[in-house]
Amino acid sequence: MTTMATQGAWLRMATVSSSPAKSVSKLTVTSTELGFLTSQLSGVRISHGPSDVINRISLPTFPGLQPIVARRICPFTGKKANRANKVSFSNHKTKKLQFVNLQYKKVWWEAGKRFVKLRLSTKALKTIEKNGLDAVAKKAGIDLRKK
Repeated sequence: MTTMATQGAWLRMATVSSSPAKSVSKLTVTSTELGFLTSQLSGVRISHGPSDVINRISLPTFPGLQPIVARRICPFTGKKANRANKVSFSNHKTKKLQFVNLQYKKVWWEAGKRFVKLRLSTKALKTIEKNGLDAVAKKAGIDLRKK
């Protein structure tokens, strides 16, 4: 017996066989495809393959990877936001964040003979002017060749 769930481009027909001795709920589906669902009530198999709409719409998700977001942290000094209290005139305290003064800056890299665009704090900028970009990047463990 051949059944069809609906007349859509994404659903396929399945061959369902049932023996007269078995009840209706125990239907077996003969298939060589992977990834199918079997309805216990009607014996209809709905399959999805690599060309289905499900795979075209949804993007693959990787549990270990996070989306790329520019964090408010200096890669050279490790400075990050500070939790502080905002104190009103009546001495009522509410929590607030004091963010790092991060700036986008093009810094000349002498060893690479080019400019490197960095997002760094003003404290790191003063440190780079004092000690040099190579020394500060080496201490922070940053590879400037990638940028």
